[in-house]
Amino acid sequence: MAQAQGFRGWLRRTTGAWLPRKGTLDTGEVLLSQRRVFILPSKAGLGFAALMLILLIGSVNYALGLGFALTFLAVSCALVDMVATYRNLAQLRLQQGRVAPVFAGQEAQFELQIANRTRLARYAVRADFSTIAEPRHVTDVAAGSQSTVVLAMPTTERGWLAAPRVRLSTRFPLGLFHAWSYWRPGLRALVYPRPEDGAPALPLVGNSGSQVRAAGSDDFAGVRSYQAGDSLRQLAWRQIARLDPALGGQLVTKHFEGGEGSDLVLDFDALPAQLGVEGRLARMTRWVLDAEQRALPYAFRLGALRYDAALGAAHQAACLRALALYGKQEQP
Repeated sequence: MAQAQGFRGWLRRTTGAWLPRKGTLDTGEVLLSQRRVFILPSKAGLGFAALMLILLIGSVNYALGLGFALTFLAVSCALVDMVATYRNLAQLRLQQGRVAPVFAGQEAQFELQIANRTRLARYAVRADFSTIAEPRHVTDVAAGSQSTVVLAMPTTERGWLAAPRVRLSTRFPLGLFHAWSYWRPGLRALVYPRPEDGAPALPLVGNSGSQVRAAGSDDFAGVRSYQAGDSLRQLAWRQIARLDPALGGQLVTKHFEGGEGSDLVLDFDALPAQLGVEGRLARMTRWVLDAEQRALPYAFRLGALRYDAALGAAHQAACLRALALYGKQEQP
């Protein structure tokens, strides 16, 4: 028992000097050097080895010269295949790509780049997460070029989602050997809360505190230059069509007077407590999307976080990010 434990400790110390640890992230560009590529006979290779053994035994028993020649030729081809399989994966360079935010329930797309800076083309390189039994992506990488692989992973809850360990493998050209390597990219996807289905209308509140239909839309007072945040429904299309773009034509908006102005404030604390935290986050997510779709400037309130009324992709991204990370750590 003591000898077995001593051997295991020696093996860990010996391999730990050059094998990456399972939980260690690979930062920057990663080169698949000789120490990172592993190779073993495949099931077909084991069957081929058994066949060669039977053929060798038969040739020895019956003194078959052609049998010896066939055995040694086939074994030589297998050795060449072993080298070719190893070289098909070694010296590839791996880089991290982009990851777009998604909503819970959608698939997170992790972009990975495989670069081949050698003069040897690579064929049938398989890539997928190590949790997947059979790789779903197969790509060829020509000499001096690179290939992009997008790995999808389902999401179930909001927050940061770290990419699992990636496994790259190949059996090219004959399939007698299986070479593989592991890569742990430091990629993560931001998962927004899933928008609530059938959420109530946006909480438009007038200056006096009463809910209203829209912002000052009783009496038409003319047109003015378009300003960021104006509703697309109030664009004065007839006046816009008369303006000559060569003379500096621009968008104009209908201006109304009278009626009661309204403010759109999305306040997490104002939602019913019986919805629960996740239910309120889902409703806030739906309202953010609806306000952006209707081009209505909205203020955002989430705990101690306060955003003034604004509109646009940056404001939407900031609000959705706050909803995704509410009550969670910033880092995964």
